[in-house]
Amino acid sequence: MNAFLASLVTFWNDITDRAKGEKGATATEYALLVGLIALVIIFGVTAFGNNLQNFFQGLAAKVGGW
Repeated sequence: MNAFLASLVTFWNDITDRAKGEKGATATEYALLVGLIALVIIFGVTAFGNNLQNFFQGLAAKVGGW
């Protein structure tokens, strides 16, 4: 049991040391974030745009038949 705890503590110390050594995000990480955000925006605008177009077409049909 003590060997397990010792290895767990060693593992935890190694992870925290690595985390302290990193100064910030790299350009690659920023590029991945920008790409992901762009995909979410494109998907959202496409889905919302189609619904909005259908709404206005239905509204135009109701107003036109008045």
